[in-house]
Amino acid sequence: MVTDLCYGGALTRPTLCPMDGPEQSAPRPDPTAGHPRHPAVGKAGPVAAEVRRPAPTQPVAVDTSRIVLAGLGCWAVALIVVLAVPSLHTGPRDWWPWACVSGLVLGLLGLAYVRRGRGNAAGARRG
Repeated sequence: MVTDLCYGGALTRPTLCPMDGPEQSAPRPDPTAGHPRHPAVGKAGPVAAEVRRPAPTQPVAVDTSRIVLAGLGCWAVALIVVLAVPSLHTGPRDWWPWACVSGLVLGLLGLAYVRRGRGNAAGARRG
C-alpha cells in the first residue's frame, strides 16, 4: 500500500493517508526513453558540430582613477560624519576615525599606483 501525507485543514497536523487509486500504482513513463541522443539509450550525446559556444567576453574599459577617487570621497565623508557626531568616536567606537583615516591613506596609495600606470590600470585608463 502506498501512503502520502494528508492535510485536514490549515490548523491540523499532516497524517499518513492510504493511496489506493490506479493512478498511483501505474509506473510513470520515462521522458527520455527513445530519445535519439540520450546517453542511457547508448548514444554519445550531441554531435560536436551542434555545440555552440558563446563569443568570448571582453573586459569593460573603465577609468580606474575615477573609481579610486570615488572611494576616497566616501572615506572623507565617513571621516567628517564620524568626527561631527560625538557618539561615533567615543567609548567603544574610538577606533572609527582611525578606520576612516586608514581608508584615506590606502586610497591615496592606490591612486598613486593607478596614476603611475602599474598592472592592469594602464590598459583601463583612458585620456
